[in-house]
Amino acid sequence: MNEADSPIGTTADAVVIGAGMAGLLAAAVLSGSGRTVTVLERDTAATAPAPRDGVPQGRQPHVLLHRGLCEIEELLPGLRQQLVAAGGVPLDTGNLAWLGERGWAPFGTPAFELVSATRPLVEHLVRERVTALPGVALLGGARVRGLNRPASGTGWLVERHGAPAVRTDLVVDASGRGSRMPQWLAQQGLGEVPATSVDAGFGYAGRAYAAPPGHLGRVAGVVLLPTAGCPAGGVALPVEGGRWLVAAVGAAEHRPPRDPEGFDAFLARLRDPALADFTASARPLGDIAVHRRTGNLRRHYDRMASWPDGLLVTGDSLCAFNPVYGQGITVAATQALLLRRALATTRPGWEHRLVRRLARAADLPWAIATGEDLRHTGGERRSGVDALFGRWSGEVDRLAAHGNVRAQRTLDSIYHLVGSPARLFDPALIVSAVKARLMGLPAPSPRPPLNSSLDRAGSLQEKTG
Repeated sequence: MNEADSPIGTTADAVVIGAGMAGLLAAAVLSGSGRTVTVLERDTAATAPAPRDGVPQGRQPHVLLHRGLCEIEELLPGLRQQLVAAGGVPLDTGNLAWLGERGWAPFGTPAFELVSATRPLVEHLVRERVTALPGVALLGGARVRGLNRPASGTGWLVERHGAPAVRTDLVVDASGRGSRMPQWLAQQGLGEVPATSVDAGFGYAGRAYAAPPGHLGRVAGVVLLPTAGCPAGGVALPVEGGRWLVAAVGAAEHRPPRDPEGFDAFLARLRDPALADFTASARPLGDIAVHRRTGNLRRHYDRMASWPDGLLVTGDSLCAFNPVYGQGITVAATQALLLRRALATTRPGWEHRLVRRLARAADLPWAIATGEDLRHTGGERRSGVDALFGRWSGEVDRLAAHGNVRAQRTLDSIYHLVGSPARLFDPALIVSAVKARLMGLPAPSPRPPLNSSLDRAGSLQEKTG
């Protein structure tokens, strides 16, 4: 299609495809560079926090990792305060009841801050901030059907279903794991995009419950991790509006069901009764939402021999993770900061160089997510070095489960993407591991104080019921 065949409805310095978190953060950066930005979103623009069809996992609990919280605050100063003012619940991860593969994590020592809120609220506040920036226009109900070059040969025409094309110098694809960029590049004669997929078949079922943030006393929330030996788990976190979100998660035949009776029975079968006890002490709100599109998918645009000018890919369009690890928003924020730095000194070919840097930003979270998921598929294949690293990580995890706070905080820093895996080789941890081998491990970390809190909550519910 040439320019004459495609009526042009508007022009912009940049077009962002997708108004999820990756697209909104990219738009904020582009606006800050003085560009006019048109954001094309296939969902109808919402005026209040609400789940979107384009984010089917939006009804499930979300954890905005500490690095993500800090980076979004850098991109949109004051957002943390807005989130708390809107009801988001600040919590310290050291106060989570966290049951890992080898036992309970040490409880009650300061760690990393989170603000727990629903995905729709986070997106709504970010969308309000971004659309108020100079030069940003968000068009809801805009379905992109392709990319073409105008007759001049420079820039792009972003083709839309039922609407004129948008002409622009820069396109940022942030349309998510369902991105059609591979097909569009093939139509441009750029060949096939290599891709890697790792899918452990995880499924989620989530439900909201009415309970105050202090429902569990000193315990800020509950996390029961699925493990290779027990591929089922769950989470309970407080969110805005006097609610908690409870999710059950399981792989393959262990995926949780949608019906309330099956959901309750699933929680009752977990390694610890904490979540079953919680749901018995709180009031359910609404139906159970399920989500099963959880595979890890990485498109290797960085490996392509040639790359067109004026084109970038970010967020889940580039690398989508199993949502259970909570990495997607944080990686999108990291990539937005990389975009901001790149825009300060653009030279010919800067887009291809940036795509490679954006891909590298996904390396560590990809290794974490796929490394864990492969353990559930039985398809894990590790080199000698990777196998040794995995065994050593297990040793550090074992130290943490036996009360070593340094070990736990090291693992936390890697999980929250604020620390390098090299921190696992802290000499103090090596010494602790040697001592444990020679003298034995201390007693396991005790179960956090859950029973008394839930007993009190249950008694209160009976009195007020």
